Amino acid sequence: MGMITRPEPGEYSQYYHGYIQSVEGGDILKILKQQPAELNDILNGLSEKQCETGYAPGKWSIKELLCHIIDSERVFAYRALRFARKDRTPLPGFEQDDYVKFSGANDRGIASLINEFEHLRLANVELFSSFNNITIHRTGEANHNEVSIRALVWITAGHSAHHFRILREKYLKEYEL
Repeated sequence: MGMITRPEPGEYSQYYHGYIQSVEGGDILKILKQQPAELNDILNGLSEKQCETGYAPGKWSIKELLCHIIDSERVFAYRALRFARKDRTPLPGFEQDDYVKFSGANDRGIASLINEFEHLRLANVELFSSFNNITIHRTGEANHNEVSIRALVWITAGHSAHHFRILREKYLKEYEL
């Protein structure tokens, strides 16, 4: 498999444009492999209690945010797998707030969530790496929008990058780290 190049705007819903644009660099598989270490750097030194509170009233805790990243990545990878296998069944969206609400994230240790993210990411990099140059351009319908597998790979990295930025700018600022 060659490099998975940045998708064109017509390959995904406008909603995801910011995520894709937030990814700096061109080697998306390398970026995906580096993000778990980046997450570890961001969360290094935070206590369990700090990870169980939001940066403002009504905002997700760090644990809930990390669980949201994990859940979203699972959904993106599932969509990519279905489209890679030429499953043309339209896939529904998902309600992120309900996923977080019922996740039980704050009952888990932050190390457990980080570990889950790392393992999930390794598995998804293997999945994405298995797609050839024909497969990566296949499309399918998710949440009433046509999306390519290539876009889903970039969305996966961009979604994480977006939330890592929020962790740095809002959560860590709150803890003055």
